Amino acid sequence: MNLTESRRQFLRQAGLGAAAAALAGPAAAATLAQPLSAAMQHDDKKKLGWAIVGLGKFATEQIMPNFKDCQHSKLVALVSGSPDKAKKLAREYGIEEKNLYNYQNFDTIRDNPAVDIVYIILPNALHAEYTVRAAQAGKHVLCEKPMATSEEDCQKMIDASKKAGKKLMIAYRCQYEPFNLNAIERIKKGELGKLKVITADHGRPVKPTEDKADTWRVVKKLAGGGSLMDIGIYSLNATRYLTGEEPVEITAQEHSDKSDPRFKEVEDTIVFTLRFPSGVLATCTSSYSYQEVKRGRAFGDKGWLDLDPLSDYNKHTMKIGTEEGKQEPQLKEGNQFAAEVDHMSECVMQNKTPRTPGEEGQRDVRYIMAIYEAAKKGKAVKV
Repeated sequence: MNLTESRRQFLRQAGLGAAAAALAGPAAAATLAQPLSAAMQHDDKKKLGWAIVGLGKFATEQIMPNFKDCQHSKLVALVSGSPDKAKKLAREYGIEEKNLYNYQNFDTIRDNPAVDIVYIILPNALHAEYTVRAAQAGKHVLCEKPMATSEEDCQKMIDASKKAGKKLMIAYRCQYEPFNLNAIERIKKGELGKLKVITADHGRPVKPTEDKADTWRVVKKLAGGGSLMDIGIYSLNATRYLTGEEPVEITAQEHSDKSDPRFKEVEDTIVFTLRFPSGVLATCTSSYSYQEVKRGRAFGDKGWLDLDPLSDYNKHTMKIGTEEGKQEPQLKEGNQFAAEVDHMSECVMQNKTPRTPGEEGQRDVRYIMAIYEAAKKGKAVKV
């Protein structure tokens, strides 16, 4: 059975039928960068063991290679619908074959003491199911964003983790990234004066016929929505952590060309505004059809701060403008993936609540649903 067919079989069994082709990722050989050796993974007994659930493009190109920089985390197990792909990656990363699982026997991971934390990197609609199953198997969970495709599913995930006495964290990597953290600190210290406005834009052309990693993103049953769910959430979350507040009112407008096959089920472009208790207004855009952008800017009465990109994997920049002129702080680029993973491990070791717990993910899903409602009704929605 080849990779594509194996992933199709998994989705059929999950009740997601024709969208099965969505998860056929690129060849594993093309996705590896600086893999971990077995010695590197297992030489520190203080490191907690991690299992990766879902071996798509993001997992193999971004998450797995960055375990090399983790101080408290090691990669010990993989969960995949493709035995061949899992075995190949296991050899590259020094993972024992007994620690390879598929989606049918996933629940037996409860019997593996080497696995402390499970990282769910599956299509959005599957986050709830596998988080609940992992918690019931006695494992802590880091789950990709968006947390789920409904607020109700978010609550199920939170409840299952609490019942099992396990940690649940949502993978908001930007909140572990040095430039974003520095921006939060500057705003808190009042370097921009009184915060007035935030703008944030996230977009890229979605290409389901060219990039297999995009195929499931235009299938509503898998993705839950379009650009807002996938990348608009970065804009949304940024407004919240930059203000330190929760919005009280949302307005939105959507435009999707339904003659474009990409947007028969999910939305293309959404423009939304958020009103915060302090009076801060945020204007955000999200699109699957304009050229790639990942930027954010905060305006205060004494200055502005620009992050462009705001949410890239690397090569961040910050610019600040005040009456004295413009500056570009030279911050050290950090490994946001390793920082995020290690934060979760430290929270488990020290019994602390993660910076981005399940409740943080649930709030974003609640606001996303309010954005959809506001766009559909054409009027403001109180939240």
